[in-house]
Amino acid sequence: MRARKRFAQHFLESAWVNKLAAAVAVSPEDSILEIGPGRGAITRPLAAQAKRLLAIEVDRDLAADLEAAALPNVTVVTSDVLAVDLVPIITGWLGAAPGPGSQFRVVGNLPYNISSPILFTLLDLAAKTGGVRDAMLMLQKEVADRLVAKVGTGDYGVLTVLTGLTADVTRVLSLPPGAFRPPPKVYSAVVRLAFRPPKVAIADQDLFVRMVRTMFTQRRKTIANALKPFGYDRGLAPNVVLKSAGIDPQRRPETLDLAEMAALAAAFSRP
Repeated sequence: MRARKRFAQHFLESAWVNKLAAAVAVSPEDSILEIGPGRGAITRPLAAQAKRLLAIEVDRDLAADLEAAALPNVTVVTSDVLAVDLVPIITGWLGAAPGPGSQFRVVGNLPYNISSPILFTLLDLAAKTGGVRDAMLMLQKEVADRLVAKVGTGDYGVLTVLTGLTADVTRVLSLPPGAFRPPPKVYSAVVRLAFRPPKVAIADQDLFVRMVRTMFTQRRKTIANALKPFGYDRGLAPNVVLKSAGIDPQRRPETLDLAEMAALAAAFSRP
């Protein structure tokens, strides 16, 4: 079956399938949620080792082929992972609501054009349920660079901050375009997100997310200027709030670490 451009499909070559399967290191007790199984190249070795595997595939033809293979411990759902409520699907698959005592792992070769929205969906799922143990994800190299970026660098931004709040990120593999058929025009990387409790306390998660997104929308400005729309929407002067949080208003957004952003969000939320 040919790859479909509208689904941004690029299928992994067998040698790299083996490397990825080895990196996942599946145990017999693992429950695996696979996003975008495609032709099932990675599905088969993972399912052979795992307790159960749930494959969510948007391409109806590929999903039908995988279902027809009738792998004994594989459940196939034909759906767009961004358009479906995952919790009831996962609950039915696990036989219990996802949570600290009922965890699963995620594996995915994510379509590069929608990888960030899928990442945010996984972060939200992990935060709300506590049921996601880790996620091994294939991404465009530039997205992986943003996930592992350090404070003060050009790649440090919204994705770095919101992921780093609840997950430790490590780069596992780097892949050239030739690792796929058809070859994409970009380099790729596999990263592992190991989920954990938040590094810092966030009293108002929605406020924190809005603040971080606003800050990095105009990242070349000082923090005070970048946060003007956010502050004025709340009837607050960013300069005053920044000083109350002990942060120099003239600094740039990418210079703030997670603890400083948490302190700033707390300052904005004070009555």
